[in-house]
Amino acid sequence: MTESSPLLRPRQALAALACAVLAACTSLPAVGPDYRLPALKLPTLWHSQPAVPTSGDADPVLRRWWQQLDDATLDSLIARALAANLDLKQAEARLRQARAARRQAIGDQLPTLSASAGKTRSHAAGTSNTLYDAGFDARWEIDLFGSQRRAVEAADADAAAAAASLEQVRITLVAEVAQNYVDLRSTRQRLAIARDNLATQEESARIADWRQQAGLAGSLDVEQAVANREQTRASLPDLEIAAREAGNRLAVLLGAAPGALDTTLATADGLPEVPADLAVDIPARVLTRRPDLIAAERTLAAETARTGQKLAARFPSLTLSGSFGWQAYSLGALGGSDTLLRTLAGSLAATLFDGGRLRAAVDAQDARREEALHAYEESVLGALEEVENALYAHAAARQRIVARRQAAEAARNAATLARQLYESGLTDFRDVLDGERTRLSAEDSLASAEAQQLTTLIKLYKALGGGWEQAAAPATETP
Repeated sequence: MTESSPLLRPRQALAALACAVLAACTSLPAVGPDYRLPALKLPTLWHSQPAVPTSGDADPVLRRWWQQLDDATLDSLIARALAANLDLKQAEARLRQARAARRQAIGDQLPTLSASAGKTRSHAAGTSNTLYDAGFDARWEIDLFGSQRRAVEAADADAAAAAASLEQVRITLVAEVAQNYVDLRSTRQRLAIARDNLATQEESARIADWRQQAGLAGSLDVEQAVANREQTRASLPDLEIAAREAGNRLAVLLGAAPGALDTTLATADGLPEVPADLAVDIPARVLTRRPDLIAAERTLAAETARTGQKLAARFPSLTLSGSFGWQAYSLGALGGSDTLLRTLAGSLAATLFDGGRLRAAVDAQDARREEALHAYEESVLGALEEVENALYAHAAARQRIVARRQAAEAARNAATLARQLYESGLTDFRDVLDGERTRLSAEDSLASAEAQQLTTLIKLYKALGGGWEQAAAPATETP
């Protein structure tokens, strides 16, 4: 046997003891409640059934629902936002933090091994001595009652909640980019309508002026025409401001400075077409598709695990420690068998009296678990409410737009007829003013209704969890 063989025996003994203790302890059940997925009663169908056809398999459409709008500029904006948005980068950093915390929790289950070396000089009775030492120390807190296992469970759930929260940021980002894009194009459409009406009103003012000069009309007609024209002109700056704000917001969502997208958005006029079909999942699928619900459910799982962790703190703890090393009065002597020192110890500790502090910690954590449960239940009900409201609003928007189109067409015809009659001297100028005002209002209302139809579609797909590439299922029950 080699000279180093005595050094192996303490390490082998410690390893064997550690394995035996680990096998014994991991077979013990962890104290505290085991997590169970809450049983929720969900409707089988939506109360507000879609008034338009729905696609058979909603999942592929919901993953990239914005592509239904068939707008290459919007597709590009969303792709750039998903790559550069700063809220998304913050959520990604939070996920990395949660995953690192999980690795820490796993590391807490393992023994700690440290190495040390030193040199000590001493003087006594005129004699100087130098003592050299080197060695290893090991410490391991045995997870008798599952505190560390519950900590890993909680960290697992926290990491899953952070991952779901990241996906929720993505869903919200996609919807916000789409909404601001619709706002921009809608505002530009309304600007175009207002400018077109302004041109018509300028023509009416010229006609009134000509008729006044010809003695066929009074100055009242001219003043009324000018007032009508300038009121329309005064509405343009507000629309221009709204368009600028929407463009700047889009730039910030893409992680760029305001104004950075001016060139890209220069030709973004008109609104995308609303698809004929909707992609609508059944209520139960909302639980598996909406990341905010998954995050709330995983938070509940984490708080349940922490309840067991707090409860385990009331039970005794067992710690094993060991060390082996060498001490010698010369550096060259270190490593010899006669300089070897080794120890192996175990300690069992328990709190006998703490004034109810540990019990109160368990009660507080159990209350946090109950709070998380009710928060999850409320989140589910809120999600169902969002979908129901969005379905109803989108159906109403589709119905509204039919009436708005008919009203706009009738208002255009009435305004044209009133001006023709006025030019022929067959009607009063008041009819021209009323016709022009009605036409502007009806066309502006139609543009707003078209934008609202797209807005309700965006809200519906966001409420359904659309925009997530890969749907995640809620956690399964722990056996």
